[in-house]
Amino acid sequence: MAIDQLPAGSETETEPREECGVFGVWAPGDEVSKLAYYGLYALQHRGQEAAGISVSDGQQIVVFKDLGLVSQVFDEQVLSSLRGHIAVGHCRYSTTGSTTWENAQPTFRTTATGSGLSLGHNGNLVNTAELHDRARAAGIATNGAGLAATTDSDLLCGLLAATAADRGIEQAAMELLPTVRGAFCLVFSDESTLYAARDPHGVHPLVLGRLARGWVVASETAALDIVGASFVREVEPGELLAIDAEGLRSSRFANPEPKGCIFEFVYLARPDTTISGRSVHATRVDIGRRLAREAPAEADLVIPVPESGTPAAIGYAQESGIPYGSGLVKNPYVGRTFIQPSQTIRQLGIRLKLNPLREVIRGKRLVVVDDSIVRGNTQRALVRMLRESGAVEVHVRIASPPVRWPCFYGIDFASRAELIANGLETDGVRRSIGADSLGYVSLEGLIAASEQPRSRLCSACFDGVYPIPLPEQAKIGKHLLEDLERGISGSATPVLPAGYGAEEALQRP
Repeated sequence: MAIDQLPAGSETETEPREECGVFGVWAPGDEVSKLAYYGLYALQHRGQEAAGISVSDGQQIVVFKDLGLVSQVFDEQVLSSLRGHIAVGHCRYSTTGSTTWENAQPTFRTTATGSGLSLGHNGNLVNTAELHDRARAAGIATNGAGLAATTDSDLLCGLLAATAADRGIEQAAMELLPTVRGAFCLVFSDESTLYAARDPHGVHPLVLGRLARGWVVASETAALDIVGASFVREVEPGELLAIDAEGLRSSRFANPEPKGCIFEFVYLARPDTTISGRSVHATRVDIGRRLAREAPAEADLVIPVPESGTPAAIGYAQESGIPYGSGLVKNPYVGRTFIQPSQTIRQLGIRLKLNPLREVIRGKRLVVVDDSIVRGNTQRALVRMLRESGAVEVHVRIASPPVRWPCFYGIDFASRAELIANGLETDGVRRSIGADSLGYVSLEGLIAASEQPRSRLCSACFDGVYPIPLPEQAKIGKHLLEDLERGISGSATPVLPAGYGAEEALQRP
């Protein structure tokens, strides 16, 4: 499905934003909250706005979540208070709904029988408006009455809890998930069972691991490594897993139609992660080699934009024979902040994150390798900084094709109008960022480096072909549910059914 016009976004970030990380663990004993903490720590790159962990001891579910990084939200005292044998963890970057405490995950609902349901979600749904109408018709609140969450994740949790009223969570998931469209990796639990599900297209990764006495599910294999779990396999597209005292069981709620996100290989996933049997680091190094063949340059030094450009820069240097060097130093402590910069500080721009090594750069012709160009602001500031530091020439090489289309499956790109490559050809982008030359790896080269069949990949951000059909413009967008709840659709906010949420044990810091 090719799209000509897509809704404008409201984000002002200069680079692609991550999505979310999910982690779940079932294990005897009381250490699951700490396992979840370390698992989320390994997935922190996937979302830095909020973090949360729910724990069940077999009797009740307790949720602790807050805005901030994993290390900011949790400390030893909090983790020691979260005791149980099932944990669901989540680190968030908002691709639907605003950055509020209520929208942090795991999200929590109760069923009509008083059982709890905690859910973490990575991805984006594309039939949210339809699900919202279904929830309203069933009397399920998505806002108001003390529950102000406005995410597709909370909507999904509410529908799942309502469907489970007379048939249990597992059967409810088997009935609900076939009607959900979009990208979703779900980890959820009731008091006794841990569940995991992946959309039929398998857009984003979800893996299963084995502990000595338990099971783990996570967004990436790197999170298995950090908790000492051995990789078992990927959760299959269209599969629902259930893990309890009886062991692990698998069900199919849809036939698989794999369309894995190719941008996971470019930027999103950690380099020490494996996706579909392919090392992300090896893929990125191979992309660099292909980039050197497709877009050669005469230069004295290849330098990466750390850290995401590093493997591709290594590959570029290996293939081209141009020496590799570190010309930029990244401040490892710069992350998301809730302190708004002044105009003076804002003008420093990229220097808050990267600083040049002048003695390395001065007098050199540089090849600068980065993972992608979105708006071009970062590269423009970077080229200027390198020239000010004495670079004679700056040749920019990008380890992905031009990003010309936004993503609606869980990556928060700019709107199409804001994407620099949408309105300019390569030489126009080169002039805009001030580089001496600019080159991208081809889509064919990127796919070949991933070692995945093209038919099993989603490359919509590069070619505009969306494998999961999108709704009309008015029924999609980051703040869709907030708009619907404000009555833009002409609907009133529904009222909670009697007793709704009464059994929730929710801790708010």
